[in-house]
Amino acid sequence: MNVRQLFELGGKHALVTGGSRGLGLQIAVALGEMGAKVAITARKKDELDQAVAQLRARGIECDALVCDLGKREAIVPLADDVLRRYGRVEILVNNAGATWGAPAEEHPLEAWDKLVNLNLTAVFVLTQHIGRKSMIPARWGRVINVASIAGLMGQDPRIVRTIAYNATKGGVVNFTRALAAEWGEHGITVNAICPGFFPSKMTQATLDTTGELIRDWTPNKRLGNDEDLKGLAVLLASEASRHITGQAIAVDGGATVI
Repeated sequence: MNVRQLFELGGKHALVTGGSRGLGLQIAVALGEMGAKVAITARKKDELDQAVAQLRARGIECDALVCDLGKREAIVPLADDVLRRYGRVEILVNNAGATWGAPAEEHPLEAWDKLVNLNLTAVFVLTQHIGRKSMIPARWGRVINVASIAGLMGQDPRIVRTIAYNATKGGVVNFTRALAAEWGEHGITVNAICPGFFPSKMTQATLDTTGELIRDWTPNKRLGNDEDLKGLAVLLASEASRHITGQAIAVDGGATVI
């Protein structure tokens, strides 16, 4: 295979959670631009409709499904719906997530539970079902978990205080490693993308107050943009990454190296 063939995704079917905006939409665009048919999920139909319009304007085949992955009982029906539509899912991108800012000593337990349910438990339940129903029988699959640099380290409390977010994203990182060890024999790779700070609805409040501090702290002196995850997402979804598994790759302008 030449290099172009290694990265080609034509004929593949991808499911991207939290795909209606932000990093999820960026990844959905990247996979679609390389030929994959893409299903995106989110809680809000209006945002999904806007995302579908953007994807189809680029010539990308796509479907949208409304689903709240924070509700455990909704996860398996979602997966089965996608499998009915597509027949199989070779690429799963676990991107949906939430955060909560509060000092550790004041962090509400209900907020902790919300983040554990969405950021960690939903990743497990959806991946388990897609793996069992589609990837393992096919003996090929790509699982891409969107974690965070918050899962690789503690964070400067001058910037954010997000103990539950850090804990759940750290869980996603080690979930990635553990699953990669188990599912490698099935021809499935499991990797995590760990973004630094990207402008998004989730990060807007933080960037409004400490954006300059974040830029100054980052070696590249910039935030992520609408293209900075695309190349890595395609790599990890493609045959080009067949010997890369269990890795947590920071896309953060060098923030985690200092």
